[in-house]
Amino acid sequence: MKKNAVFVFSDDVMKYHFHDEHPFTQKRVLLSKDLLEHSGTLMTDDILPPRIATEEEIGLIHDYAYIDAVKRAGKGKLSDEEKYKYGLGTEDTPIFRNMHEASSMLVGATLAAVDAVLTNRADHALNLAGGLHHGFKGKASGFCIYNDGAIAIAYIRKKYNLRVLYVDTDAHHGDGVQWSFYEDPNVCTLSIHETGRYLFPGTGNVSERGIKEGHGYSFNLPIDAFTQDESYIQLYESAFRAVIDFFRPDIIVTQNGADSHFLDPLTHLCASMQIYEKIPLLAHELAHQYCGGRWIALGGGGYDAWRVVPRAWSQIWNVMRHDHIETGELPTKWIEKWQPHSPFTLPKYWHDEEEKLPTIPRKKEIEEKNQQILEGALKYTKRVEKK
Repeated sequence: MKKNAVFVFSDDVMKYHFHDEHPFTQKRVLLSKDLLEHSGTLMTDDILPPRIATEEEIGLIHDYAYIDAVKRAGKGKLSDEEKYKYGLGTEDTPIFRNMHEASSMLVGATLAAVDAVLTNRADHALNLAGGLHHGFKGKASGFCIYNDGAIAIAYIRKKYNLRVLYVDTDAHHGDGVQWSFYEDPNVCTLSIHETGRYLFPGTGNVSERGIKEGHGYSFNLPIDAFTQDESYIQLYESAFRAVIDFFRPDIIVTQNGADSHFLDPLTHLCASMQIYEKIPLLAHELAHQYCGGRWIALGGGGYDAWRVVPRAWSQIWNVMRHDHIETGELPTKWIEKWQPHSPFTLPKYWHDEEEKLPTIPRKKEIEEKNQQILEGALKYTKRVEKK
């Protein structure tokens, strides 16, 4: 019987591990899964095991020379010159044992999500271990070795011949996915992220619109530092509605980095859990309105692994599987289980307590600047909503 959603997971996805001090930790996936299980919203029969992606599948995006370099790096056989060439062995993307195999599992998990949806086993599929959107054709970047989202889109185009809308709400620009399809009119990318004036990777300007046949199918909203909920949600909803109506995709792929929160240590945005309730609710609504429900969701960034990411990512599943967000108190047993391991006091509620939200003196100025960004980004859709 067809499910409305599947959750892709096995312990193998935890093997993508740089080192214990690295900000990118797959413990986020485990904490999110455990929160859902303690909430009673994720059951054993909801879980779909991943598979390992083949080299041919990875080669839909990445050069085979690069794939070979990743293989050799994971076995300690890559020269210093090659490490530099391929973006491996850096502070952001250090080498770890069997990194090719671990990375291939993350890609395979996303492809398993794709096939579950496009063979009608489920309307929606979630792979929280994926969303590595900075990986390039021949180079690792920003914690990302293989770009599972880009590979999944290329896989959808080749195997199913469908038009894909990719929506990226990570605080960092979804550069690797954008550049992979910059000439492709059958893939539309929309990224809402902190402006590159302050944040890696420094790209994602409004002027990045695509080239050749792909011109007009790339959309970017580089929002101002310290943006809060109201402005973020207004831009996200206005842009998503305008772009999907403009492009009319067959399927939606979303990347759900959870690093726009005010507690995130690597970014400068000031959103709360409100945006992580709205993000999946709107994606769910529009997937059913335009795509017959076909929606693949991936994880991504998010570096407050204890207080922010589990709540944010769990809401994606709650919407996918149960068509609503969770509210009120977090499960006591989840807090009691993980508090001894957390360097922070864990939150008590699904939402952020109002007294903990930051006060931003420039709020009105930021909102006005963001509105100008929205109008500039969407003027070609002819569907901009002005205040």
